[in-house]
Amino acid sequence: MSTPKRLAAALVSASLWVDPAQAAPEGPELGRPATPQEIAAQDINVFPDGSGLPPGQGTVAAGKALYASRCAGCHGPQGVGGSAEELAGGSPPNSPHPDRTLGAYWPYATTVFDYVRRAMPIDAPRSLDDNQVYAVTAYLLHLNGLLGAQATLDAKTLAAIKMPNRDGFQRVWPEHP
Repeated sequence: MSTPKRLAAALVSASLWVDPAQAAPEGPELGRPATPQEIAAQDINVFPDGSGLPPGQGTVAAGKALYASRCAGCHGPQGVGGSAEELAGGSPPNSPHPDRTLGAYWPYATTVFDYVRRAMPIDAPRSLDDNQVYAVTAYLLHLNGLLGAQATLDAKTLAAIKMPNRDGFQRVWPEHP
């Protein structure tokens, strides 16, 4: 065998031999497995039909006070005019200038609760208890003309609200009306 062929054979042999002790691990070995309690704490989904809504309740009045202290700085005092997304008013999706506000665009009131509980306020997500989330959700629905000023929201009343754009989306989960 010529020297170049021997060199090529040696390189191929060397590249095929891997020391098991030096083999790459299956993953980056970051973190640790989540405990069942940690997994349960993350399982807070609320579905369009209201399944997953926790016990509790909140009033529009309580939501107004909480909104003023925790939400108005970004969304404006009436859900309009802040640096973040507008939450109230707006034109429906089939209008010439559609908006993506809660009252004009959002298909399910229950998922407003889910979003607020999961992601708001932006500086401290998941810091509101369930009664506070019901209250803020009630106030947001009130700002959009979907609840009266004296209304109280709980799992039953929230799931019963039909949003104006409920039928404006194609259903991803047809088993959840």
